[in-house]
Amino acid sequence: MTSMFIKTVYISGFTPQTAKPLVHLASQYVSDIYLEYQNRKINVKSIMGILSLGSMKDEMTLTAKGLDEYEAIKAIGAALEQTEIRPA
Repeated sequence: MTSMFIKTVYISGFTPQTAKPLVHLASQYVSDIYLEYQNRKINVKSIMGILSLGSMKDEMTLTAKGLDEYEAIKAIGAALEQTEIRPA
């Protein structure tokens, strides 16, 4: 299992429009991919899981387990680090 700590600059929650590209990216990988934030663990391939996280302004842990776990962590980690979501 590969694990990666991610520190976000500022994320004020996901909207369906901003979560959809992340779910689409995660769905391209065979591995099981999870995001842990404040003792909550969600499947990154689940749009409802991502939306349930609410406001996020802290360190998160991205984990993956499977055949392409390293590639998944690298791609999704980069996408999350570049995500800057502001309230509408």
